[in-house]
Amino acid sequence: MTTTPNPSPVQLHAADEPGQPTPTPALEELYRGFEKELLVPLWTEIGDLMPAHPRSKAQPHLWRWNDLLPLAERAGELVPVGRGGERRAIALANPSLGGRPFVAPTLWAAIQYLMPGEDAPEHRHTQHAFRFVVEGEGVWTVVGRDPVPMRRGDFLPQAGWNWHAHHNASSTPMAWIDGLDIPFQYASEAQFFEFGRDEISDEERITPDRSRSERLWGHPGLRPLGAPATGPGTPLLAYRWEHTDRALTDQLELEVEGYPGTVEPGHAAVRFNDPRTGVDVLPTIRAEMHRVRRGAETAPVREVGASVYQVFDGSGTVTVGSEQWTVTRGDLFVVPSWQPFSVRSEAGSTDSDSGALDLFRFSDSPVFEALQLHRSETTR
Repeated sequence: MTTTPNPSPVQLHAADEPGQPTPTPALEELYRGFEKELLVPLWTEIGDLMPAHPRSKAQPHLWRWNDLLPLAERAGELVPVGRGGERRAIALANPSLGGRPFVAPTLWAAIQYLMPGEDAPEHRHTQHAFRFVVEGEGVWTVVGRDPVPMRRGDFLPQAGWNWHAHHNASSTPMAWIDGLDIPFQYASEAQFFEFGRDEISDEERITPDRSRSERLWGHPGLRPLGAPATGPGTPLLAYRWEHTDRALTDQLELEVEGYPGTVEPGHAAVRFNDPRTGVDVLPTIRAEMHRVRRGAETAPVREVGASVYQVFDGSGTVTVGSEQWTVTRGDLFVVPSWQPFSVRSEAGSTDSDSGALDLFRFSDSPVFEALQLHRSETTR
C-alpha cells in the first residue's frame, strides 16, 4: 500500500515578474526543495513582509450605538451571566479580520450589559482592560475587593492580573464599553486566565460614592506617601467625568482668552495618566478624551497603531481613510494603522451638554512607543 505524502504548507511558484528570477525548470526544482524543507525565500515575500508603509489588515468601520444597544438588551433577556461565559460582553468584529472578535489586530472593544441585581463573577487575566460609560449608572465594578461606582463619562482602567467582578445594585440595566489588549496578547501567546470566587462578599456589595482607590489616589498633584506598592498600571481605578469635563472646558476657555492649551484651534484634549509616574494608565493601552468646538475641524493625522473612538456627546462628520460618516452619541469607529483621520464638529446645544463634540479614544500606542516603532504625521 502506498501513501501520499502530506502536502507542504509552503507553496511556491516561479513568476515572470519584475524583481523575480527568470522561471526555469531548475528554479521550479529548487522551489520544490524549499517546500519539502519548509523554507520560504525572502525574494518571493518581501513586498508583503516589508512594505513601504503599514498596510493594516483591519479596515475603517463604524458601529451605530442605536443598533448595538437593542441587541445587548435582547442578550440580557436570553443569555445568563455566570461561570463559563463569565461576562455578557459582545465584541466588535472588524469586517476584514475573518470574523475574529477583534476590532483591530491588537485591540478588543465590546459592549457589556448587566441586568438589575445581576453579578458578573470574579476572575482575573493578564489582559489589561478598562470600562468607559457612555450612559447610565448603577453598576459597581469590584477590583481587588474595592467597590468602584460606574457613571456616565467615567473611565475605569484595570491593569492585568487583578481580581475583578461587577454587580448591578440598581433597578435598571446598564451598558458600557470594554476595551482590552486581548488580540495583542493572543498573537504574542502571553495570556493567562484564572477563575475567582463565584460570589462576592456582603462587604463588597456595598455602594460607596467613592472607591478606596479614589480616596487614596484621586487628589490632583498629591501622592500618598503611605500607599502600598502596586503592580503595572495606574492604582487609580476611576477617572471621573466631572474632572475630565472641567479640564476640557478650561482648555477651550483659555484659547478664547488668547492663551495656549489646546492641541489645535478648537480642539481640546486630555490623556488619562498614572498619577505616580505620568505615563499611560495601562502598559499596552492609551486612553484620551477629545473635545472639538462646533464648526472646528481637526487636521488629518495618521499614526502607527490602531485607535478606537466612541462619541460621548454631540455629532459630527468623521473621515477615516476613504470612508466618511456622520456620527452621534454612542457611535463607535475604528481607525486602522496609518489611515488618516479627521473630524468636523457639528454639535450644538440640542445634542451635547458641552455644545461640542466629545470623543473618547483608546489606542495601542504604548506598545509601539515601547518598541520605538511609533510614528505620527499630519497629512496636510
